[in-house]
Amino acid sequence: MGLVVLLFFLLIAAASAAGLTADSRDSADWKPTAEGLRTPIRR
Repeated sequence: MGLVVLLFFLLIAAASAAGLTADSRDSADWKPTAEGLRTPIRR
């Protein structure tokens, strides 16, 4: 079981190094919405 976990993390690390992963830290889960739609940032 430990070997499976190690292989999983090695696979994730290799995919990250190859640029195959996406950054999901865009805070989309807590941004406010207007009528359920996200409004663009006005600067």
